[in-house]
Amino acid sequence: MYALYFILVAVLCCIMMSQTVANEMKEHIPFYEDICKGIKAGDTCEKLVGYSAVYRVCFGMACFFFIFCLLTLNINNSKSCRAYIHNGFWFFKLLLLGAMCSGAFFIPDQETFLNVWRYVGAIGAFLFIGIQLILLVEFAHKWNKNWTAGTTHNKLWYAALSLVTLIMYSIATGGLILMAVFYTQKDGCMGNKILLGVNGGLCVLISLVAISPCVQNRQPHSGLLQSGLISCYVTYLTFSALSSKPVEVVLDAHGKNVTICVPDFGQDLYRDENLVTGLGTTLLFACILYSCLTSTTRSSSDALQGRYAAPELEVARCCFCFGPYGEDTEDPQNMKEGPGVIYDEKRSTVYSYSYFHGVFFLASLYVMMTVTNWFNYESAYIETFFSGSWSIFWVKMASCWMCVMLYLWTLVAPLCCPSRQFYV
Repeated sequence: MYALYFILVAVLCCIMMSQTVANEMKEHIPFYEDICKGIKAGDTCEKLVGYSAVYRVCFGMACFFFIFCLLTLNINNSKSCRAYIHNGFWFFKLLLLGAMCSGAFFIPDQETFLNVWRYVGAIGAFLFIGIQLILLVEFAHKWNKNWTAGTTHNKLWYAALSLVTLIMYSIATGGLILMAVFYTQKDGCMGNKILLGVNGGLCVLISLVAISPCVQNRQPHSGLLQSGLISCYVTYLTFSALSSKPVEVVLDAHGKNVTICVPDFGQDLYRDENLVTGLGTTLLFACILYSCLTSTTRSSSDALQGRYAAPELEVARCCFCFGPYGEDTEDPQNMKEGPGVIYDEKRSTVYSYSYFHGVFFLASLYVMMTVTNWFNYESAYIETFFSGSWSIFWVKMASCWMCVMLYLWTLVAPLCCPSRQFYV
């Protein structure tokens, strides 16, 4: 239900950022201007569209999740009164969410509010990205540790580790080579060449550090599997960033405009703006929603707080993300008959309610900044969202380098702080 509320507001934000929808409403709604003046939204309802409207709506949604984050702090049992607030009253929550999103349009001194809220949104959005990167690095370490634990009983796990590592390095290397072919040219595209060289070098660096003797002495579970996964993610972000760059147009020898530093086969697809916008926006929100839901499990919460299972307790499994009886279960006797219901509240609720709402609070800010094209908000429209933007390009590159730094820190931290115990 919370995910449904999130999707509804996100779709509303996309509608507010669409020029096509605004024009269709003007043409097909009778007495459109009179209605706009009647609700004091401007002559053409300009206060209900554009980046400022998205800021206000996302402010209401962020406040909604922030309030529930505070209300659900330190809930340890799903039978408590505050837990019932989290798990029920859906109609009243929908009314509350609608009221908060609508009330944001009546905040006085809108100009100051929008300026301040923009920077709050940027900080929250980067925190949301940071959480995803931390969980990705934790996932890489968990994967390697789990499969390595199986090698003590079955040597076939060595083959599985080698095969997966080879596949990931093949993907990373092949991706960088293909980008060098399609996103660079013999003359020009120097920025793309530097970017590919730097990110390719970072992939080599993390691979060498992961298998260096000093790191291996402190972290025997460190290996090429983790660095291969991070290299794949770096390759993906590099491709995503290059695809998000504004196109470069130059004059050829015949005086015609020619687009350079982008693949030729993709230019025809981008001419269909409606197709690109529809597919891209759907995939974008699907990824955001998936990140929210996978970031709110107990294991993710434990990882962000630095709590890990001891290596000797690991049981190797192909699907290592879940325990043998489902995710986060501690005792098979706690699994009672029924439609997949797990009763496991030895430590706390099955997932942290306050952490759940906290992640959705940050995701609200991430949606706000993404839909409004980060710091190019004044010229942002959903139809041109996927046509290229320097803001999105640098956000993706910053995420890429942040991911590498986080992974390198997990490798060198035991060397810098030898008195502390690290379990990743």
